[in-house]
Amino acid sequence: MLDAFFAPIEAMIDATNGLLWGSVLIYVLVAAGVLFTVMTGFIQFRRFGHGVKLVKEGRNSTDGISSFQVFCTSMAARVGTGNMAGVAVAITVGGAGAIFWMWLIALLGMATAFIESTLAQVYKVKGQDGLYRGGPAYYMEQGLGKRWMGSLFSVLLIIAFGFAFNAAQSNTIVDAVNTAFGIDEALMGVVVVLATAYIISGGLKKVAKVSELIVPVMAVLYLVLALIVLVMNISEVPAALALIFKSAFGLQEAAGGAMGAIMAGVARGLFSNEAGMGSAANVAASATPNPNHPASQGFVQMIGVFVDTLVICTASAAIILLSGVLDNPQGEGGIGLLQLALTNELGSWASYFVAFAILLFCFSSIIANYSYAETNILFLTKSKKVLYGFRLAVLAMVMAGSVASLTLVWNFADVSMGLMALVNMIALVLLSKVALAVIKDYEAQLKAGQTPEFNAGTVAVLEAQLHCDTWKESEESRNAGR
Repeated sequence: MLDAFFAPIEAMIDATNGLLWGSVLIYVLVAAGVLFTVMTGFIQFRRFGHGVKLVKEGRNSTDGISSFQVFCTSMAARVGTGNMAGVAVAITVGGAGAIFWMWLIALLGMATAFIESTLAQVYKVKGQDGLYRGGPAYYMEQGLGKRWMGSLFSVLLIIAFGFAFNAAQSNTIVDAVNTAFGIDEALMGVVVVLATAYIISGGLKKVAKVSELIVPVMAVLYLVLALIVLVMNISEVPAALALIFKSAFGLQEAAGGAMGAIMAGVARGLFSNEAGMGSAANVAASATPNPNHPASQGFVQMIGVFVDTLVICTASAAIILLSGVLDNPQGEGGIGLLQLALTNELGSWASYFVAFAILLFCFSSIIANYSYAETNILFLTKSKKVLYGFRLAVLAMVMAGSVASLTLVWNFADVSMGLMALVNMIALVLLSKVALAVIKDYEAQLKAGQTPEFNAGTVAVLEAQLHCDTWKESEESRNAGR
């Protein structure tokens, strides 16, 4: 009875996902990446070193949440099983050439991430707790004067990131731990719920502090493991690189041919780094940037896309390609293929490491996803009762995800995220001139040998749009100092 009821719903959701992720979103996000790259004068290449410098200096913040904490929080959401299982799936479906297209979409996506994070900073507001909040919903309301559009975006993000993705992350954690250590799934689910409850009860600031601790540790450990595999197979590196490029352009036979490589690489790259989705922009707005200019956070988030795809996803690809498991996959796919590769190279203990890595990756994603959703809950309503009720609902979904395979929920989340990205891209294109003016202001101050500081009055009509005097304060302080 239930199967008959849900069958047409699942078919409709699958068809919508196929349309969104199989064609529409790929073309829209790639086109946007090219547009913003050209508009900014290839800023992701020109100012890459400057972006790295700002990430390093991001800990220097006098109050609020530092740029480095925000960088770690956004990386916590970006870096997940997609960086491991997703890469394996891309290679299985599209061949080694999928990695090349994953790299390319990340390089383009860096410009898109720059634009959306800069706008998130421009239109941020100060909450009752003294912390800044912002993101697509906020720049849609202020910059475009369309609160309904911001509300639609918020609802879509809450469905995807607040509920469904957190259930899926919890499911992945308990499954990996049960497989590696035999711990009961329900018991592990309770542990994950309690740990999540402790962190999210402290709000955005506690999420940022925990992310600052977890993300660097998990990223470094994983990259060290990949480096060991690389050194062990150093003689095979030229052949692996040649395979990637030959497969990318169809010069060597691979699953799906050249088009299969393109589709798999682009889709997995977009899904992993989230550039243009509007998700990371929510936490980008909460930073107290250093220097105190909206564009500085754009640089930081631009580097986040690079680290996610060109560093961590590449590490996963190296492990798989250099281990030789593609020649004898033993029926494995996704995360199983990566575990097989590590086990073959380093021994059976590596499967335990993967379980540990998944636990850290997924748990950090849960708390970061929550922070995105909280920002949008507070956009819709300032009611503390609603916020506390939302936290309980998130915990309930985390528990549900730990004991049940919520395939329908996950697929529905994909639809929500796809629609969310389309709404965000419309806003980004409409507000791109504002973002470009802010970026030019930043670069002009750099060229003049100054430490950039933003004054909303330098951008026509912007000052009147803002709902918060955040960027008016810097003008007053500068006048006071004269």
